[in-house]
Amino acid sequence: MKRKVQLSRGLFLKGFIGVLILGGLLFSFTFSKDEISAENIDLVIKEAYEKFKGVKEGKNADYIPYLAKVDPNLYGIAIITTDGHVHLVGDIKYEFGIESISKVVTLALAMQDRGPQVIKDSIGANATGLPFNSITALETLGKEPQNPMVNAGAIATASIVLPKNNKAEKWKKMHNYFNKFAGREIKVIDELFKSEMETNQRNKSIAILLQSYNRIFDDPMIALELYTKQCSFGINTKDLAVMAATLANNGVNPMTKEKLVEAKDVPEILSVMSTAGLYENTGEWMYTVGLPAKSGVGGGIMAVVPGKMGIAVFAPPLDPAGNSVKAQKAIEFIADKLSLNLFSAKK
Repeated sequence: MKRKVQLSRGLFLKGFIGVLILGGLLFSFTFSKDEISAENIDLVIKEAYEKFKGVKEGKNADYIPYLAKVDPNLYGIAIITTDGHVHLVGDIKYEFGIESISKVVTLALAMQDRGPQVIKDSIGANATGLPFNSITALETLGKEPQNPMVNAGAIATASIVLPKNNKAEKWKKMHNYFNKFAGREIKVIDELFKSEMETNQRNKSIAILLQSYNRIFDDPMIALELYTKQCSFGINTKDLAVMAATLANNGVNPMTKEKLVEAKDVPEILSVMSTAGLYENTGEWMYTVGLPAKSGVGGGIMAVVPGKMGIAVFAPPLDPAGNSVKAQKAIEFIADKLSLNLFSAKK
């Protein structure tokens, strides 16, 4: 009887150790294979937040007075997955100017109106390698805007959105589309819009040049005003992540489930983000991070991981090209930790 009990205890111990080893192997396998689990995303964005919150490089955009006054210490990170899971850390509720990131949404709307071929034929899809507001690019590169992500291309894109010669109806349509991309009603920051309109002489020159080259497709002053207004939308970091996640989810907003972009058009949008999303620094960005992204001088950057998630970071101080310093560092860190680089053999 005593021997029987000892045998049972021995079998129990062997079984218990076996379960521990098997469990350990399963845990190890799960962690290595499922690097983008919800738990891991939370760990990585918190690590990114702590690692870069003390960075003091860069400065706020000062050529637009409203942006110069924004607290440079604000810093938030958001990730929305294509199945609608939300991951947030930092100053998530602060509403900042969307600025040039708006170019992506208006491009999507113009594609819905006229199709991707019209965008390619009318504006182009090549990198300029020059600053976002370059007049030299327009003058020397075939008198064409070249890309919807630079100012000349974005003003031309706003002119393509229908209806033509009807500022009120066109703006109503654009505002409604931006609301759907964010998944809630967003509003123009009136002080920012006024500040932008008082300092947009360079963009006015670009609009007139486009008209002289037959590269604008509505009244140039209507296109310029609506472009300036779209740049003045106030959004928070979560809104921006939802916008990125909508592109990651083949054009369907993962929060509202509404289809906003034809799936066949999403690759064209991501391709122009990959050629000029961070202006003259886009090549270095793709070299180190490997994700299509778009920045704005308000301090936001959104990056798209097709089929997986949208990433957004907000931190106002910019590098000389107009891209948030802290946001670039944070997204690069997150992409590396979660193995998100689209060019990686791990895919």
